[in-house]
Amino acid sequence: MLFQILLLIVGFVLLIKGADWLINGASSLARARNVPDLIIGLTIVAFGTSAPELIVNTVAAFEEREELVFGNVIGSNNFNLFLILGVTGLISPLVVQRNTIRKEIPISLVATLILFFLANNFISSESVLTRFDGVILFALFLAFLIYIKKQLSNKPEESISVPQDISNLKIAGLIFIGLIGLVLGGKLVVDSASNIAGYFGVSEKIIGLTIVAAGTSLPELATSVMAGIKKNADIAVGNIVGSNIFNILLILGCSAMVKPLVYDPVFNTDVYILLGGTVFLIIFMFTGKKKKLDRWEALVLLTTYLAYTIWLVLKEV
Repeated sequence: MLFQILLLIVGFVLLIKGADWLINGASSLARARNVPDLIIGLTIVAFGTSAPELIVNTVAAFEEREELVFGNVIGSNNFNLFLILGVTGLISPLVVQRNTIRKEIPISLVATLILFFLANNFISSESVLTRFDGVILFALFLAFLIYIKKQLSNKPEESISVPQDISNLKIAGLIFIGLIGLVLGGKLVVDSASNIAGYFGVSEKIIGLTIVAAGTSLPELATSVMAGIKKNADIAVGNIVGSNIFNILLILGCSAMVKPLVYDPVFNTDVYILLGGTVFLIIFMFTGKKKKLDRWEALVLLTTYLAYTIWLVLKEV
């Protein structure tokens, strides 16, 4: 079992480093082709930070491990919202732009609601996220990209960080190694997580909601914590809200297009928690000091996540 845990850790390392190498290589290639930094940040960098979840879910969808697919996305979103924002808000109170409160956070809420209704499929008796549902989610993701582009068009391009130009050989090497790392890492994470679940007699749902979700959210955790330390609240909150929207619209959209995903209504409780947390985040931003997540509010988010995780584990015992 120690070997399976080691494989899981190696898988996470390959996922994160693979995404980093792919971002650096693809961004440098785009710059060499005179692609604007704005577009690079909007597409390549945004995709790269979501690549761990995307690869894990694609592999899990192919292997018909639906519990890992939904557990990874829903678990990652809860991890992002409650734990990462909780930790970041404790480091430094987060003052957020009006647009984020009035548009991006509500968009995240709407995306979660759309997932809830599509997955439960109240029209028929079978709960399945079909390929057509996947197309709907992916189309909404493209619409969200257009919205982001409009929001960023008024900002100076240098506000988006991309790597400096490097040699063509290094570019090719970074892209190739990055893709290999992502594929191998995704395969290792899915297989080892499934083996660990079987060994301990717990469901893949719990492994997906906790270990896999936390592991694939490590890039978001590092980004938001560093942003909190530097008192850059817009990056800290925007990174989390954007990631949650990407996870639902892009990751689940692509996963469902790969293969229809049978949805277990037992995930509804976890979706309710995600919806409730998003609503409370909006309320927090409009109460007390407006447009600000205070430390006590961050503590509420963090405490809620810890209680939720303990409840998940105890429910399996």
